[in-house]
Amino acid sequence: MNDFDMSIVEFRQYTLRPGSRETLIELFEREFVTGQQAVGITVGARFRDLDDPDRFVWMRAFPDMVHRRRALEAFYTGPVWREHRDAANATMVDSDDVLLLRGPGFASEPDTREVVATVCHPSDAAAFDAYAHRHLGPGHALHRTEHAENDYPLLPVRTGEDVRVWFGPAEAPPPWPVRQLRLEPVTTTRRAPTGRTSQRE
Repeated sequence: MNDFDMSIVEFRQYTLRPGSRETLIELFEREFVTGQQAVGITVGARFRDLDDPDRFVWMRAFPDMVHRRRALEAFYTGPVWREHRDAANATMVDSDDVLLLRGPGFASEPDTREVVATVCHPSDAAAFDAYAHRHLGPGHALHRTEHAENDYPLLPVRTGEDVRVWFGPAEAPPPWPVRQLRLEPVTTTRRAPTGRTSQRE
């Protein structure tokens, strides 16, 4: 993959207190989208995990690591977060499941009902590149682990692993361990809950 025009992307998976997901989403959409955009953060897709009513998944992007640090410092010391952090934190059990990636970012098409995100742990980078060349296209929005040091340690990220993340079904399943997430964009009309069928590690 050519890193030209690739961004630094956080893929954030939050475990929430039972019954609090809609409270966080309402707060997030009302305050935190524009609040982050105001300091230069690109807020990407936001999702409900269809197989876990207490999971919220979202993405944000930065031009590079320097801009990431500056933007995070500005947001988390700024008025929007200071005013609403207690309400947000009250919904959360764990907000540290974060993959630091490099990729194009992702936004679902309007009226999309469900997105499948695949988190893959390839054992061989060259073999994965061959797989991706054969089975993944630009629409899959392939992301790779960004191995730069997390220079904003107040917000931890997962380390010590090399992952690939893409969206939508591949032409053939990868031969490495994967976790698949069935996700509903938060902008769509809510559906009745469906069964748990996602493939877990």
